Amino acid sequence: MAGTEYTLPRPEFDKPVKILIVVAPFYRDIADQLIAGATAEIEACGGTHEVIEVPGALEVPTAIGIAERMSNYDGYVALGCVIRGETTHYETVCNDSSRGITLLGLQGLCIGNGILTVENRDQAEARADPARMNKGAGAAAAALHLIALVRKWGSARKGVGFVPAAEEYKIAGELKDNPKA
Repeated sequence: MAGTEYTLPRPEFDKPVKILIVVAPFYRDIADQLIAGATAEIEACGGTHEVIEVPGALEVPTAIGIAERMSNYDGYVALGCVIRGETTHYETVCNDSSRGITLLGLQGLCIGNGILTVENRDQAEARADPARMNKGAGAAAAALHLIALVRKWGSARKGVGFVPAAEEYKIAGELKDNPKA
């Protein structure tokens, strides 16, 4: 269905955006093209980025989880390429890396998934080509749009749900320091 594709306009930010690009560079030339697309998209929105490399696509979600706990990034871009081989390892890597990224996203992390899962090298090259449909740029755009949503809806709220008063709490209907005898 040619002509049906739609791309959201780039989000705009009042404050700078800082993104971590996590890449599994097993196919270095493909990874470099994905990184170039992602960095161009981030910079087009006025954002900054850092790139780290991990051994493979399975380590991408782990690295993002560690960075979220120990750093201060607004969002993440997951990049890599998995090309089908002769064993079922392809399905494991594709499914588990995607599942890990999805679970992190459901926890509130802003992640664009640009890990290519393709049948052959020609498909990978087509999806990394900067003159065509660079999926690194698409993943960065996804992360940027999620960051824009987080900023639109506000920061994480503390104390959602039941929170006892500062220095007192009830035990079975009685105040902690004022029990009835």
